[in-house]
Amino acid sequence: MSAVDVSEKRSLFEDLGGAPAIGAVVDEFYARVLADATLAPMFDGIDVQQLRRHQVKFFMFALGGPNEYRGRSLREAHAGMNITEAQFGAVAGHLSAALATCGVPGPMIETVIGQVAQLQGDVVGV
Repeated sequence: MSAVDVSEKRSLFEDLGGAPAIGAVVDEFYARVLADATLAPMFDGIDVQQLRRHQVKFFMFALGGPNEYRGRSLREAHAGMNITEAQFGAVAGHLSAALATCGVPGPMIETVIGQVAQLQGDVVGV
């Protein structure tokens, strides 16, 4: 019998390729979001580079990696923005496309988007 504990399951963070892969996805994601005429105005006056750094750390933690995120909660960060379900869906679509562009397999994209969908209540209409 092997000494390896088969109950140890790799995190989604590890399966995606760790911090460098998450960084590449976030870069692609923001390129898409900022090119979307319906979403870009929401980022006027925002330091996108700082937001990108926060987003990388948030995704790392949310996908089972180390907790280096020190930002506001999702609800606090999106309070008063009046984000609609359609906008949330558009952002999720851009994330899905960014993951695909970065070579993430379809089933793994579905898992990531499923986790993101669970956050909708902390983003939409708060």
